[in-house]
Amino acid sequence: MAQEEKNTTDSALENITVHLEKEQNKITIDDVAEALGVSKTTVSRAISGKGRISEGTRQRVMEYIKRYHYRPNVVAKGLANSKTYNIGWVIPGDSGLTDLPFFQRCMIGVSEVAMAEDYDILISMVFERDISQLKRIVKNRKVDGVIVGRTLVKDEGVSYLKESGMPFVVIGSSMVEDVIQIDNDHINACRELTSILRIKGIKSFALIGGGMNQVVNQTRYQGFELGLQEQGAAVSQSRVYMDCESEQSVEHAVEECIRGKVECIVCTDDKICQYVLNKLAQDGIDIPGQVKVASFYNSAILDNYHPSITSLQYDPKELGTVACKTLFDYISGKEVQRKRLLGYEMILKGSTQ
Repeated sequence: MAQEEKNTTDSALENITVHLEKEQNKITIDDVAEALGVSKTTVSRAISGKGRISEGTRQRVMEYIKRYHYRPNVVAKGLANSKTYNIGWVIPGDSGLTDLPFFQRCMIGVSEVAMAEDYDILISMVFERDISQLKRIVKNRKVDGVIVGRTLVKDEGVSYLKESGMPFVVIGSSMVEDVIQIDNDHINACRELTSILRIKGIKSFALIGGGMNQVVNQTRYQGFELGLQEQGAAVSQSRVYMDCESEQSVEHAVEECIRGKVECIVCTDDKICQYVLNKLAQDGIDIPGQVKVASFYNSAILDNYHPSITSLQYDPKELGTVACKTLFDYISGKEVQRKRLLGYEMILKGSTQ
């Protein structure tokens, strides 16, 4: 009885495959079977690697389909292999225009790896307190795995993915235990840049940063703190303005820095730095004569400022590439590194001379 059911299922899958591929006007399983004088079931088993056929027959089939550029229809192949041939790319729905280039560069890396594996990308947006889109694609089994583009301290999306059993990788660091993470080495990068600025003779600093609910801002703050400690200073001797989520809050922080005669304003990212530079220009403050400026993240946003801005350079595309390769390894059952930190480049420019 079980064998009869299996044969019925195999036959149904073959019929679906033939129908879908004829719609695409491509070489079909029928064509391959007729050319080689074998059954459709034999061709299907040779392609999927399932079922009993001789090694010689399998090689004949594979050589033929390679010669004639046969590609199984992805929908039919998914039905046969119980796969969707989609991966989810999860980005924050509250991203501003200044954040999008980072996610776009990451996605280029993800796309190149996914394309090589015959996979497509399904984009899903999440918010700090609304992960309904993510839940829908997981519950409906629309993807075989997920890459999360941003991590939060209290991350409902990451916690949900872990509970669901869906394979996933995060770009960034996560507070949730036993999560596969691909991140830049923000702590050491920020520590090194802060330390070097201190060595250059700067004695008073201010740090202006975004929301502390984002893990990346916490790690950059930690690096700033370590860099000062390394040079015998303490964060308590500096001005720290975190959770600056609006241009107005950044401008207020800059005003206090100027009144307090801070020598160098360090920004946690390019968006904050842009607000700082615009405010200084508006108030006629000379860089680096009256105040020096550095950023813990560089992007094209900072390209047109004069003097050019001292910053840390990362490669978002590399993050996406490594994250996607890691996800496919994990899906296929390979052992993967739980946390991998990628490199950075320190760029010392005119804004801190």
